[in-house]
Amino acid sequence: MHPGEAPDGGLTAWLVVVAIGLSNSWGVFQAYYEENLLRHTSPSAIAWIGSVQYALVYLPALVMGRLFDLGYFKIPCFAASCALVACTFLIAECMQYWQFFLIQGLGIGVCCGIIVGPALVVVSHWFYKKRGLALSLTAIGASCGSTVFPVVAQSLIPLIGFKWTVRVFGFILIATLGIGNIFLKRRLPPVDVRGGLFNLKVFRNTAYSIFCISGIMVFLGLYTVLTYMSVRAVAIGVSKNFSFYILAIANASSTFGRVSAGLMGDKVGPFNTMAAFTAVAGMMTFAWPFTKNEIQFIVISSIYGFSTGAYVSLFTVAAVAMGKIEDAGRRVGMFMSLAALGAIAGPPISGAISTAGGFVEAGYYAGGIIMCGVVLLLLARYLHLGHLWGKG
Repeated sequence: MHPGEAPDGGLTAWLVVVAIGLSNSWGVFQAYYEENLLRHTSPSAIAWIGSVQYALVYLPALVMGRLFDLGYFKIPCFAASCALVACTFLIAECMQYWQFFLIQGLGIGVCCGIIVGPALVVVSHWFYKKRGLALSLTAIGASCGSTVFPVVAQSLIPLIGFKWTVRVFGFILIATLGIGNIFLKRRLPPVDVRGGLFNLKVFRNTAYSIFCISGIMVFLGLYTVLTYMSVRAVAIGVSKNFSFYILAIANASSTFGRVSAGLMGDKVGPFNTMAAFTAVAGMMTFAWPFTKNEIQFIVISSIYGFSTGAYVSLFTVAAVAMGKIEDAGRRVGMFMSLAALGAIAGPPISGAISTAGGFVEAGYYAGGIIMCGVVLLLLARYLHLGHLWGKG
């Protein structure tokens, strides 16, 4: 089929969407490690494990996007899936900080990065008019995983301990990644596009360049609340049992946010949808440190989770729209790799600020940097579309 003739549906297309599911529940580990396994390590140092993991989900996209364009997809994804399961089981055997950093930060991060970028691009092969909805449904896999895993951890750790709880996570991943490796497949043939691994000529497109800068800034602040929400809840006297569920509430809300953003993105445009939702996420990041009780935590985490769903599910749509579909893998990979710079630095910076000044100051930092990213996102939209109003 011609690149512009995406089927926008059909059994094969939707099976590709159903196949992808990844967990994003570092906040549970952050809180548990601070209280138990790594209680003599600073919160900022522990946060480096999670931030490296977050960043490496995006950083390998540069290489993997290029390999995807050249036709290398199934074998790297299968190998990364096997390694991801192995690393999950190895977490149960870790005892020291460097072991957690190596296995959970570097190992799991790299494996997820090898899978995520090509998986998002392959969905774009199958959808055009419904691309926003399809990618949002794809991103729901992350929300489902990061909703289920905290609840499972809260229920199983008191019964079977931390080690066997992590092993249960590993068995869950065997099932979900097995489904993904069976159904994920590309529609368009490989294309050896010119420009090499990192095509600097793409940055001649001013809109794309500013879009990449906005991605770095948004990710500098976006993971702060997810990382430290449970930690702050325990610090102000909220029960540890409830603190585990705060993260699950935020991620469950993100599921609805991703679907809503996908539907809105197809109607009003991905840039408009991302800007509106991410601005709300910035406001909630400002408000989060002022929560005082469980009801306030539920309200803030629900709104925050719902609003963050748009950016993580639609940035691929925007990047794909800024060029030809044949080169989409490299273009998306370049954006994700640059955005990883924000993801790797954001949580440790917030942790250092909260240690030195408090969570309020960390909220000001993270919320402010998110809002700056939204302003740049709107500027990229204007440069890409050439008009202020309308769909975009």
